[in-house]
Amino acid sequence: MGFSNQQEFAALLRGIKPADGAAVDAAEERNGQLTKPPGALGRLEDLAIWYAGWRGTATPQINAPQVIIFAGNHGVTARGVSAFPAEVTVQMVANFEHGGAAINQLSKCFGAAMSVVPLALDTPTADFTTTAAMSEAEFTAALLAGWNAVDPEADLLVTGEMGIGNTTCAAAISLALYGGEAADWVGRGTGVDDAGLALKARVVAEGVALHAGVTGLEVLRCLGGRELAGMAGAIARARTLGIPVILDGYICSAAAACLDAEVTGALDHCVAGHVSAEPAHINVLKSLGKEPLLSLGMRLGEGSGGTLAIGVLKGAVACHSGMATFAEAGVAAG
Repeated sequence: MGFSNQQEFAALLRGIKPADGAAVDAAEERNGQLTKPPGALGRLEDLAIWYAGWRGTATPQINAPQVIIFAGNHGVTARGVSAFPAEVTVQMVANFEHGGAAINQLSKCFGAAMSVVPLALDTPTADFTTTAAMSEAEFTAALLAGWNAVDPEADLLVTGEMGIGNTTCAAAISLALYGGEAADWVGRGTGVDDAGLALKARVVAEGVALHAGVTGLEVLRCLGGRELAGMAGAIARARTLGIPVILDGYICSAAAACLDAEVTGALDHCVAGHVSAEPAHINVLKSLGKEPLLSLGMRLGEGSGGTLAIGVLKGAVACHSGMATFAEAGVAAG
């Protein structure tokens, strides 16, 4: 299964299947028989049942989580929207590859296989205030990179990103999809000052005005970046494989939102790992109907919040599949 252009990718999205209803029913029945009062584990119960539906079994396990970090550079950084130069993207990719970043430690902590996918770092996307960020060919290539990076043997996926300037992309995408004012969607990103924040809002407004009227995947092509497209491709591929996804922060959520804008329900196999300190992230999650699992003031990106939430999902599934039923434990059910 694959695609050779944006239209074929959209067609694949439209053909995706829902969760396994029989597995959901069986997981709900099992949950009602476990040695605990009904609802005593709160959201953990809902998470376990949701996960079971996508894995097609009433007693799932999480043994092979995968974390993929996509990296890309952005032409819009020439407008001065970031506190760091674009060269930092390449430097951080090297840090990931040598095991020195936060995401390396979190992946190791939760038993996740981690990989890094640099996407044409020597060729930044175009400045989206003057033209589309990516041509159709560039966009398709980035989607395919994400699609092909997913391990079919994985049983959980987290996608993360590295790309100086990509909170500007996330803000532009969010404004294009959900409306409002540019100032509603911009945050300080890597730490811009007040003047930098105002400049960022102007740049976002210019870009969205230039591409007014685009919808769905076209929003991602015109206002996003290669690493955002890579995440979108990976999230879509996970859906075709029945692999549940934990969304990371603002940038990941904005990229994923373009899938949802293209095909309603395209993110049913996803949960929100956390709500970041980027102020607009919570509004994207609300628009997607996703309640975050964690709220820790994180704003690092790299898939860090989503990877930390692997622990929550592992706990939910371990309780659901490993606990004894009342009958097995010889405990009266009340």
